[in-house]
Amino acid sequence: MKVILLQDVQGTGKKGEVKEVKDGYAINCLIRKGLAQEANAKNMNILQGQKDHAQHKIDVDIANAKAIAEKLEGKKVVVTAKAGQNGRLFGTVTSKEVSAAIKQSLGCDVDKKKITLAMKIEGFGDFSAEARLYAGVSAKFTVTVTEG
Repeated sequence: MKVILLQDVQGTGKKGEVKEVKDGYAINCLIRKGLAQEANAKNMNILQGQKDHAQHKIDVDIANAKAIAEKLEGKKVVVTAKAGQNGRLFGTVTSKEVSAAIKQSLGCDVDKKKITLAMKIEGFGDFSAEARLYAGVSAKFTVTVTEG
């Protein structure tokens, strides 16, 4: 009997796969416990729709990431920071502050976890950074720290 797995089943397969299993195992174990459903035409159409929807979502996410990468690539992002008397910063400039500066200057939302700073920013000047927006989609830009 062909079944569509609704959850990962050890020794049988992963969620969303269509598997051929013995009738008794399918009826008494998988279907009864809610781990699978019969692979009839209706259920196969539903599964295909779910796969198409998931692929569409991935395509949209990649397109959005590429658009943000185009806006960000090679740009200078200015971050203002407070400094003491000797010109040193109070603390460091973090990826959270860089993310806020990107949103303010370019209008793009970039998660702070996706921003990688080449080194700790503990002073004024220009520093290189990279935003890894999606698998295979990244943008390199410059962070300029000024006193404010």
